[in-house]
Amino acid sequence: MLLGSHLRRLRESRGITREKAGYSIRASESKISRMELGRVSFKTRDVEDLLTLYGIADEAERKSLLSLAKEANVAGWWHSYSDVLPSWFPTYVGLEGAAALIRSYEVQFVHGLLQTEAYAHAVVTRGMRGASGADIERRVALRLERQKYLVSESAPEFHVVLDEAALRRPYGDRSVMRGQLQHLIDISQRPNVRLQIMPFSFGGHAGESGAFTVLSFPESDLSDVVYLEQLTSALYLDKREDVAQYEKAMKELQQDSPGPDESRDLLRGLLQLS
Repeated sequence: MLLGSHLRRLRESRGITREKAGYSIRASESKISRMELGRVSFKTRDVEDLLTLYGIADEAERKSLLSLAKEANVAGWWHSYSDVLPSWFPTYVGLEGAAALIRSYEVQFVHGLLQTEAYAHAVVTRGMRGASGADIERRVALRLERQKYLVSESAPEFHVVLDEAALRRPYGDRSVMRGQLQHLIDISQRPNVRLQIMPFSFGGHAGESGAFTVLSFPESDLSDVVYLEQLTSALYLDKREDVAQYEKAMKELQQDSPGPDESRDLLRGLLQLS
């Protein structure tokens, strides 16, 4: 996904059609489209030829992009869970694991990276009605595996705004919700986690279009990606004008929500009421 998006931006900036790009690597226009969408593996020779076509002569830049091609062809740990994942989600897990900064707004439930095992089990059970107990456990296991990244040595910065609705909508019984609220209080004190609560009392706000995530990467030449999940698919936006709109919305949500300390106080208040 990262390499494909970068190749597409290079092609478009040079005014080169997919047909011409395909011809340069002895392939069809549709293969270029699939490469740019990250839906096929990358052959080193194809990437080298495209970089030459796009005028990328700097050895350091070529080496960086060819390295991305090799990484893209290596199946990530999450692929072992592909039998219980929707087809579009492995791409997101890969992007999440490569991000240096994750900014997210959630309204329906607590963000997956912050869920307790009991809360995650309740969420997955509700979302996978009719699934076997084994499939539900595997989906929960994947979610817990993703969370390890948040507390690892190479942990990303994670800035999240949770709508108060996500905290008041019960998943599981009273003890599950109490455990989840306490976990949010605890993990929000990690130096790489910035957790804010958008309270009902604020009224309308910039998150009116629903939940979204903005992923930023350590490589300066890779653009941010916006992830939008839908019922039957997901959107990955990386065009500058699209990303800018979501970054603006995220900035407004952060400005309009109480800060991390005040948000922890809100969580403690909800915990006392639960």
